[in-house]
Amino acid sequence: MTADLIAVVLLLAVAAYACAGGTDYGAGFWDLTAGGARRGSRARWLVDHAMAPVWEVNNVWLIFVLVIMWTGFPVLFQAVFSAMWVPLALAVVGMVLRGAGFVFRKPSRRLAGRRLYGAVFAVASVVTPFFLGAAVGGVASGRVAPGTEASAHAWAGPTSLVFGLGAVTATAFLGAVFLTGDARRFDAPDLVGYFRWRALGSLGVLAVLAVVTAFVLHDDSPHVWHGLTRGAGLFFVAVAVVSAVATGVLLLRVPGVWVRVAAVGAVASSVLAWGMAQRPYLLPTSLTVADAAGAPATLTWLGVVTLVALLLVVPAVVLLYWLDTHGELEELSDSDLRRSSGGATGGDGTVGGG
Repeated sequence: MTADLIAVVLLLAVAAYACAGGTDYGAGFWDLTAGGARRGSRARWLVDHAMAPVWEVNNVWLIFVLVIMWTGFPVLFQAVFSAMWVPLALAVVGMVLRGAGFVFRKPSRRLAGRRLYGAVFAVASVVTPFFLGAAVGGVASGRVAPGTEASAHAWAGPTSLVFGLGAVTATAFLGAVFLTGDARRFDAPDLVGYFRWRALGSLGVLAVLAVVTAFVLHDDSPHVWHGLTRGAGLFFVAVAVVSAVATGVLLLRVPGVWVRVAAVGAVASSVLAWGMAQRPYLLPTSLTVADAAGAPATLTWLGVVTLVALLLVVPAVVLLYWLDTHGELEELSDSDLRRSSGGATGGDGTVGGG
């Protein structure tokens, strides 16, 4: 029972990272496709301002995933990272380069430097989710089992390909939806329409990929296919479809908070559907939750520590998002600094006061 509960927490952490981290990766996708320096300046300006306060905190969910895998299911951790170290290593390199590119792009004084760092940030924002999705596809296809040696066969099959493309498209979808709301928040009506249509377009591509994925899973991963067509897997598939349709309808109206909720619901439900479809396996059809679980005492303490961590982290993350969406974390402009300086000094330049 404890192992099943920890497995659910692991799946929820994966869903949280797919949504929170996926939104940031999606912003990088639109940075990459914005066009040249002049044409894409407005879109990149919004990406910088929207991402800056919160982009780094989203990786906290990836840390949860790794810690729970390593501590709670060591056999799963060893099998996945042994068989698919190549795509996972490329994803990690992409994360590092992406962060470095984003950090160094803005303060760089030379145009060539800004272009270089911007290109690194944008390309890594596409490469990273693709390889993460390919690794998940390798798991779903059943190509990874305890003792599987590292090879392209483990992560380069049809399921890995459609999962990788689906991950990139899902992040682009989330990024466009959130940037539509950010454009409205920053009073940029031209960018509201710009990202609204990109969100709708990526939603359409995602729907096509979902159909293609269904056909691929039917032949390449029959266990997951059967799980998605019945029980809890089918339920979350239905929730994902309803959420996607709701997102499309809301995008055609004035974008607000509910369109973000619907978009997150669509992506999170897709992840949950995959997890439910694999039951009772962590690695279909070779490693069950019970067989992969660590010692009972370890699982108990992992549950306690995870609960404490969530009670500390979740309120902090919610507060951070609230402050960001209410404009409390925006950088001070030159006019703000001058106004602050003027209020603190007298007309002769001395400090004001009695």
